[in-house]
Amino acid sequence: MPAVTVENPLTLPRVSAPAGAPQRPVLYVGTAPAGFEGEGFPVRRAFAGINYKYLDPFIMMDQMGEVDYAAGEPKGTPWHPHRGFETVTYIIDGTFIHRDSHGGGGVITDGDTQWMTAGSGLLHIETPPEELVTSGGLFHGLQLWVNLPREDKMIAPKYQDIRGGSVRLLASEDGGSLVRLIAGDVAGHEGPGATHTPITMIHASVSPGAELTLPWRTDFNALAYGLAGHGSAGAEGRPFAMGQTVVFGQGDSVTIRADRKQESRTENFEVVLLGGLPIREPMQHYGPFVMNTHAELAQAFDDYQAGRLGVIPAA
Repeated sequence: MPAVTVENPLTLPRVSAPAGAPQRPVLYVGTAPAGFEGEGFPVRRAFAGINYKYLDPFIMMDQMGEVDYAAGEPKGTPWHPHRGFETVTYIIDGTFIHRDSHGGGGVITDGDTQWMTAGSGLLHIETPPEELVTSGGLFHGLQLWVNLPREDKMIAPKYQDIRGGSVRLLASEDGGSLVRLIAGDVAGHEGPGATHTPITMIHASVSPGAELTLPWRTDFNALAYGLAGHGSAGAEGRPFAMGQTVVFGQGDSVTIRADRKQESRTENFEVVLLGGLPIREPMQHYGPFVMNTHAELAQAFDDYQAGRLGVIPAA
């Protein structure tokens, strides 16, 4: 980790918060419980136990792995439906194959992102490639669910294939942090992901002892999740580490610091930063459907059972 990097971050455009920009305080640090998803791959539920008012427009996020599979162990998900939101799958190490009933799909690996807008509904499946199942190997990624506002819940499904090489690479002012901008904008720089709900998604590598301070839209929420290593957040230096989520309060900038000594298994403090414009609408979430009302959830189940969300394509 990570797959998309540069030898010398000092060659990249620099980003920093304006002098005196109010820091966002840390409101909460939570530890993600571990579980299993799909056919049995291990996940950490990053947002478990966090009040939705702090997450909106994000619904859930799973850290998939990090796991070093033996031969025959890699697993995926069976065919399943979605309606009313977007899924963002970011692969740091390993390979995943996506197919859906709307014709979207492809292979993502080592820094790639697949952005699936379920909208009015579809069926999809995610599986490891045959060679990974045969040989085993390292697998590590994230899946994020982003809500859609009421007016967009029934839009036509869409699939974006975001190659790792298209991610916007930036550096902190001192060059001690590498910033991968996957979606949204930071200080006038834009990531490749096209979003219906305005969000920012960043994967940052913070060198031991370094500090990363980024400007942050005041109308966005702000979250940080530790992928590997350990450090602290906010001006108050609240400790957090791998498998922990930070909820920030209001302000114009966010700060992450890496401890001077990291674990032997990771060179840097690896952090995902998320921000989004809250939708502030009723949200009803059950299984693979995210709607505004119970009646809309019931309709989604009826449509799925009646085959109106799509047909599994031939292999």
